[in-house]
Amino acid sequence: MFENLTGKLGNVLDGLKKRGALKEEDVLLALRDIRTALLEADVALPVVKEFIDKVRAEAIGEKVLRSIAPGQQVVKIVHDALVETLGHENAELNLATQPPAVILMAGLQGSGKTTSAGKLGKLLHDKQRKKVLLASLDVYRPAAQEQLEILGKQINIASLPIVAGEKPLDITKRALKAAKVEGYDILILDSAGRLSIDDELMNELTAVRDLAKPIETLLVADSLTGQDAVTTAQNFNTRIGITGIILTRIDGDARGGAALSMRSATGQPIKFLGTGEQMDALQAFDAQRIAGRILDMGDIVSLVEKATENIKLEDAKKAAEKLAKGNFDLDDYLSQLRQMQKMGGLSGLMGMLPGVGKIKNAMAGANLDDGILKKHEAIILSMTKKEREKPELLNASRRKRIAAGSGTTVQQVNQVLKQFQDMQTMMKRMKKLGGKGMMRSLSGMLGGNAMGEMEEMAKNMQASGGHGILGSNPFPEK
Repeated sequence: MFENLTGKLGNVLDGLKKRGALKEEDVLLALRDIRTALLEADVALPVVKEFIDKVRAEAIGEKVLRSIAPGQQVVKIVHDALVETLGHENAELNLATQPPAVILMAGLQGSGKTTSAGKLGKLLHDKQRKKVLLASLDVYRPAAQEQLEILGKQINIASLPIVAGEKPLDITKRALKAAKVEGYDILILDSAGRLSIDDELMNELTAVRDLAKPIETLLVADSLTGQDAVTTAQNFNTRIGITGIILTRIDGDARGGAALSMRSATGQPIKFLGTGEQMDALQAFDAQRIAGRILDMGDIVSLVEKATENIKLEDAKKAAEKLAKGNFDLDDYLSQLRQMQKMGGLSGLMGMLPGVGKIKNAMAGANLDDGILKKHEAIILSMTKKEREKPELLNASRRKRIAAGSGTTVQQVNQVLKQFQDMQTMMKRMKKLGGKGMMRSLSGMLGGNAMGEMEEMAKNMQASGGHGILGSNPFPEK
């Protein structure tokens, strides 16, 4: 998300940071480019005007222009303005009511409403230990109720039994009674969607809202529809009164204009972002983190949170012990690949690292996509247990067999083994360096030459046909 905007804003702000001194004309020229970048990212015109006015008022003045690092000051001003536009105070779900707390899901057909209901139920169950009941009110779309029932079974969340021919208001009454009698903390009502906003949809939603008295009414909007999503949000807010927004498919939206426009256009906060198809691909919205991603500052906090959620401490300790002894084998390498996939894959992880936007082209040329992880996994799984423990057994005929078994080429098998050997070499080097030496090596790489290291890494992967994940060696000899 925000890929196009990140690239354009990065170019503008990098130009300012390189200047030792700034004139008022320099800032005004940069603001013109920022305005164009925002409009091209499909941000609503009123939001763009308000944003530019806000930045101009702060950036043009003696305090900034005559400061020691005026370019950095302007970047901070732009960052703070982005945070304010996105919603300065992050709004969490309001569940402070006598159970069951009712959450009403609204939105147009095809926005991802039913899937989002399941994702939200899973998030509340897994992270807040809430007892959740799902209920579908969609009696119009074929198999809509069955879809929610199947999702519930997949994530081990209860769903209201389906009664054929029942109307939405009757389902709502039954769901409220079941949730109260059976002691559920939360009842999520998945309302029916339409292909467009109409009076019938709104009247039905209003009746359900008045009956259920939801503490949260969440609009599910598809970010890929751009300004149409903003218009939809305004209409729903006017007619039924929403308390928050779930913005879906942000992983496929390179512009991000809808996210930047939603808060200003509706006055209601974005509460969650749908980041993928998996049932755990729903994250709480955080304006500070999103602003950091837009300006290519990364999102290390989210990266650490993902690692904490997906990597078991006991497994990490065992892996560390094996690495310390130099016993890193292909089974361990396979475990690393799977952990990377659980954390969002290459694209998800790269999006959280600072400065990655500047090497997007090199990474694109290296054919870095999540399909590589699956190919590597297939190659390792086509090996016998003995071969995974002792890669030195893999002669030419065995490699040919593995390639055939995994649906890859011998060249790709060789590349996986080469990368594994490079990782082994790296681990041995880290072991020799010891704690302090390893930290000096890491701090040296992450200093002024970090970007050069990353660019070189991407070039190495491109030269190798794009089959490497981490390049030949993340810790090259100096």
